Amino acid sequence: MEIKPSHAIDLRSDTVTQPCEGMREAMARAEVGDDVNGDDPTVIRLQEKVSGLLGMEAGLFVPSGTMANAVAIRTHTQPGDEIVAEEQSHLYVYEGGGYAALSGCSIALARGHKGILSAQVVEKKIRKAEGSRSHYPNASLICLENTSNRGGGTCYPVEVLDEIARVAQKKECQMHLDGARLFNAVAASGLSAQRLTQGFDSVSVCLSKGLGAPVGSVLVGTRAFIHRAHRWRKMLGGGMRQAGILAEAGLYAIENNMKRLEEDHRRAKLLAEGIKDIQGLFVELETVESNMVYVKTEGSAHTWQQMLSEQGLLCFALNENTLRFVLHLHIDDVQVADAVQMISGLSIP
Repeated sequence: MEIKPSHAIDLRSDTVTQPCEGMREAMARAEVGDDVNGDDPTVIRLQEKVSGLLGMEAGLFVPSGTMANAVAIRTHTQPGDEIVAEEQSHLYVYEGGGYAALSGCSIALARGHKGILSAQVVEKKIRKAEGSRSHYPNASLICLENTSNRGGGTCYPVEVLDEIARVAQKKECQMHLDGARLFNAVAASGLSAQRLTQGFDSVSVCLSKGLGAPVGSVLVGTRAFIHRAHRWRKMLGGGMRQAGILAEAGLYAIENNMKRLEEDHRRAKLLAEGIKDIQGLFVELETVESNMVYVKTEGSAHTWQQMLSEQGLLCFALNENTLRFVLHLHIDDVQVADAVQMISGLSIP
C-alpha cells in the first residue's frame, strides 16, 4: 500500500514544508518591481535583511541553494583552481558536479568527523600552483557546510571555524559557507548568525527548508563580490522579474519561523530517545544536534524505508544501512509519538 505524502507523517526532509496561510497572504500583498533591473523593493528588503543578519555588506536573491553555491564558487575562482570541501558535503554529493562543469574547478575532498572538518585536515588538503613547477592546481577556496547534512545535522564549533579561517588567511584562500541550515546551527549553538559566519568571504542561506518558504536562497558577501556574482546569476538563468512575491515569503519566514527551529531540535531528540531501544535500530543520541536523526539499521535501510512508508511514515534511506529522519514545522509532539509507535511495531527485515 502506497501512502500519499499529504496523508503521511513526512520526515523525508525539511524541504517538504509548505507556506502557511499567513505567508500566502503576505506573498499576495507583496510589493514588486523588476529584480533583473534591480528595482524590486521586496527583494531589496530581503537581501538587506539577510546580509544584515550575517554582518555582510550585500546580498543576492537566487532561486535555490544549489545555484547560490554555484554562483559563489564561480565568483571566487578561476577555471583550473581547486576547492577544498568535506567528502560528504552537499556541494560535492548533491549538486550535479557544478563546481567542475560551471567553474572548471577540481575538488580536494577532506574527511571530517560526522561532516565536521578540522583546521589541520583542511590545511593538509590545500595545494598551491606556486612552487610546484605548475604541477598542482591552485587551491583558492575552502567550502564548509553548517549544519552538515550527511554528517547528521552536526554543527561546527565556533572555535573550529575560527581555526579554519586562520588557515585560509595563512594559505591565501577565500572561504565560502554553505549555510543552507545555518539558522539551525544558530538555534543549536545559541550564537548569532553573524558570529558563526565571521571569517567567511561569502555565505549562502536557504529559505525553503526549516524556515518554510517555498523557494529561494540568499548569497551574501562584500558589495564587490555580490556585484560580480550578479553577472553569474544572470548567465546561469537565475534572474527573476517580479520576484518580490517569493522574497516576501522569505521575509515572513525569517520574521516568524527562526525562533521555532528550537522546537524541531527538541522533537528530533524526542524521536531519537524513542528509537534508541528498538531492536534492529541504532542511534547515537549525542550526535542529534539539530533537526536530523540518523539511524543505523540491522538489515536493509531501503527495506525499512518501504515498510515504514506502508505504515504512513516517510523517511529517507541514505545508504544500505542508514535512515534519515528530519523534523520540521509541520511535525508536532503527537506525530513524533505516532512515528515512534509505527517504528517500534516493525520487525527486523
